[in-house]
Amino acid sequence: MGSLNKMNFITRFSALYLRKSKMQQRYRNSGRPAVPLGSRILTDPSKVFEHNMWQILQLPFCRDHMQWSQEEEERAKDKAAENSLVKVQLEDQDKYEKEASKYWNEFYKTHKNNFFKDRNWLFLEFPEILPEKKREQLKTEEKSSESIKINSTSCFPHQDFPGMLEEGEEYWKNNYGEDSTSVQGQIYNKKQAKSVTDNPQGKNCREQLGELESFPGSGAAYRVLEVGCGAGNSVFPILKVLCNTPGTFLYCCDFASGAVELVKSHSSYNSAWCFAFVHDVCDDALPYPFPDEILDVILLVFVLSAIHPDRMQRVVNRLAKLLKPGGMLLFRDYGRYDTSQLRFRKGHCLSENFYVRGDGTRVYFFTKDEVWNMFNLAGLTEVQNLVDRRLQVNRKKKVKMQRVWIQSKFRKPLLLSLSSPEETTKRHPYG
Repeated sequence: MGSLNKMNFITRFSALYLRKSKMQQRYRNSGRPAVPLGSRILTDPSKVFEHNMWQILQLPFCRDHMQWSQEEEERAKDKAAENSLVKVQLEDQDKYEKEASKYWNEFYKTHKNNFFKDRNWLFLEFPEILPEKKREQLKTEEKSSESIKINSTSCFPHQDFPGMLEEGEEYWKNNYGEDSTSVQGQIYNKKQAKSVTDNPQGKNCREQLGELESFPGSGAAYRVLEVGCGAGNSVFPILKVLCNTPGTFLYCCDFASGAVELVKSHSSYNSAWCFAFVHDVCDDALPYPFPDEILDVILLVFVLSAIHPDRMQRVVNRLAKLLKPGGMLLFRDYGRYDTSQLRFRKGHCLSENFYVRGDGTRVYFFTKDEVWNMFNLAGLTEVQNLVDRRLQVNRKKKVKMQRVWIQSKFRKPLLLSLSSPEETTKRHPYG
């Protein structure tokens, strides 16, 4: 009986600790995420179907949000091995590789912007998207505002930062005047801006504006690139903040032209703060619309998994060259033995842990060691690299799903390391 009371005390204490620390941890840059997704704490298994996403209760210092038993892990391995026995024929594999953009264009033609929800959780998982001053401002606003309610469908409030737009307009008026505006990250008075927008390629444009460069966002001091922007589910939550942060600019690209058109046609798209373009990151010869080493942040969320494993390293190497020294690459993608991997039937496996869906799009399932190796070989250093496990629930069908994601943050060093690749490999923290 004493041990039961002790367990009840630990349960109540841990739940109280996690609830109190949740707000404080949201912007903390630690070795584990701040528990924004599925932050409800499951203390009573009988209530598992009351919400869509749960954090399994455990002590606060635990790294994963849901620990698997050895039996569960073995069962997952067996299931993945079973659905990998029958491989897709080589000629079909070649077709999926060569026609990858066609399948994604068909995907966006069918679903438009209705398939994925806006990623309003981005700033909680990746506050580094924002310039440091804006981060500090949001932390101050967060402390002074009422506690945020996390609803069961989106996990985050739709009004992410109340009052932010009004504050941004006031800031702009006070610092730049009512007669100023921004074009491609550069601040002009409205008469100058009209010259840029009416005649962006005109031969007198440079003479009129003095120092206008030849690439979008050239006047910005803080630049972000989202690779694989899709229909804009990350773009527009980011723009909502950046459009009132002077000196910032957002680039976004996708190799599906249909996706880029969806972004550009969105009512919130603003070319003064954002430049959307079609780009195949696997094509090394294809130039970006800006020079190397100008980006502060690259966002790579559920993108690399759609690329053939043999091409991933070259993609990461190229992206690393776009970062400024000190710039950050933010990564989130599918982890090994995620429910979506175990659900594949025989005949959908392309190669080990790489599958094709019924619509022709492909997906790879990572381990954190693989992620570390890729970014390390590209010359980036680890800030965060972890396995994020959650219990997701389909309340209608009474189905429990064990989700697994890899979340990582890697920084480009201010000074290039002189170490050899062999020395770097020896320092592998997971090996």
